Amino acid sequence: MKQGNHFFFGAAFALATATTPAWAETQWDMSIVWPEGNFHTQNAMAFAEAVKEATDGEVMITVHSGGSLGIKGPEGMAAVRDGLVPIAEVLLSQQVGEAPLLGIETLPFLAPSLPELALLHKFYRPKLDEVAAGMNQKILYMVPWPGQAVYSPNQIDTLADLKGLTIRVVDANGNDFFAALGATPIQMPWGEVVPSLAAGTIKGVTTSSSSGVDGSFWEFTPHMSTFDWQASSNIMSVNLDAWNALPRETRDRIEETAATMEAQFWQNSRAEDEKKQATLREHGMTITAPSPELKAELLEKAKPLWEAFKTRVPESAPVIDAYLSMRG
Repeated sequence: MKQGNHFFFGAAFALATATTPAWAETQWDMSIVWPEGNFHTQNAMAFAEAVKEATDGEVMITVHSGGSLGIKGPEGMAAVRDGLVPIAEVLLSQQVGEAPLLGIETLPFLAPSLPELALLHKFYRPKLDEVAAGMNQKILYMVPWPGQAVYSPNQIDTLADLKGLTIRVVDANGNDFFAALGATPIQMPWGEVVPSLAAGTIKGVTTSSSSGVDGSFWEFTPHMSTFDWQASSNIMSVNLDAWNALPRETRDRIEETAATMEAQFWQNSRAEDEKKQATLREHGMTITAPSPELKAELLEKAKPLWEAFKTRVPESAPVIDAYLSMRG
């Protein structure tokens, strides 16, 4: 991590320590890169409050939103592993540099709906827990983003409308998919998206309705197409050294709290999409859905990428095959 990030983390940590009640036995600073109004951040704040209540104030979590601790999205799991923060909410698709297996979810059209994603998690979550443990951390809960849309300067009705579009993608799967569609993908973390739109470095973005509102995309791109082409989840991950330092009873209470709240957080994701699409329309954005013909063409372009991923990341093959076998 850059030296400047250490400075910002140190300053934020000092502030949090000064404002956290002295009677709390354990004080955790949580890193999260999304702004305070984002539903993931609101979920995290609700979780922090619930942990305080469940542990009778024994564990106090301070949520630092907007990347204020100086930790960028792709650095999330490494920061937790190395103890730079005891807990963080992390976008899985940005962690593939740490473990390529973490790219399973974002394979195009593999599990784009919430029911399909829940089924995929039956096979994926155990492997994910293994990866986390190998990186000195534990996953407390996992919450998907709303479906991934495409924001663009023009309406997308055919594959030809994507040709040459410079579009921001999150990960290598998105890069490969949009390259196959004839676009010009550019991989970048969230913090660089709005400045890049403003500068004209990119003309389009693939992300959720939630992030579209966070970035006031109506100022840059008048069209949104609800491709729903990719699943994408965040995890709430805690450093194992910090976790194991807690009494067993306290850990049990936190795990029970996380399990109970995760179901509600999934519902929050569904409601978030409807709410934020309405907000985008209120600001003049035109929202369309791909035609059945375009969807079929998109799926045709997607399927070879599943096989390529299984070849590139062999440990993903049993997960993907078991899921597809059950999904039918």
